Amino acid sequence: MKTILITGPIGSGKSQVSNILRAKGYPVYDSDSRTKELYKNRAGLAGLLEKELGVKMQDLAVIFTDSGKREKLESIVFPLVREDFEQFKSEHKECGAVFFESAIAWGKPQFRDCFDFVWMVDAPYATRARRNPKVLQRDSIQNFNGLEADITINNDSTLEELKHKIETILWKKQI
Repeated sequence: MKTILITGPIGSGKSQVSNILRAKGYPVYDSDSRTKELYKNRAGLAGLLEKELGVKMQDLAVIFTDSGKREKLESIVFPLVREDFEQFKSEHKECGAVFFESAIAWGKPQFRDCFDFVWMVDAPYATRARRNPKVLQRDSIQNFNGLEADITINNDSTLEELKHKIETILWKKQI
């Protein structure tokens, strides 16, 4: 089974790519949604995070401006996300490929040996800012310097063109 990371800066279109893949029948692990589920459903996790970070769960966005709190959160949550993803993979072991959508997993030690391939989704800054107003805030904590992606998907046009790009990649890479 191939494990493919779909990554890129906020507003680049990672979710669009994931939705296209899902529509084609590929299993896609949405790390943001699954992490929120862990916060809600993992016994004691929310309380532990509130204690360790010194903030209420509704104020967790502070991690975007406080690197110390962000690193602490990652040290607690990322191993759980990795464990959840491994379970997801085992549930889809009959598939030839599974995808992991995340803007932040690349380069994190908890995910170092997790992916066979990396697909980088990107778009011009103005396009990304139009798609998501949080671009300015989040760009400061996302670092894709040194990322050697196996595939770079330039998502600066229509949804139909993006679908065509994904279909071409899947065909060329025999996924």
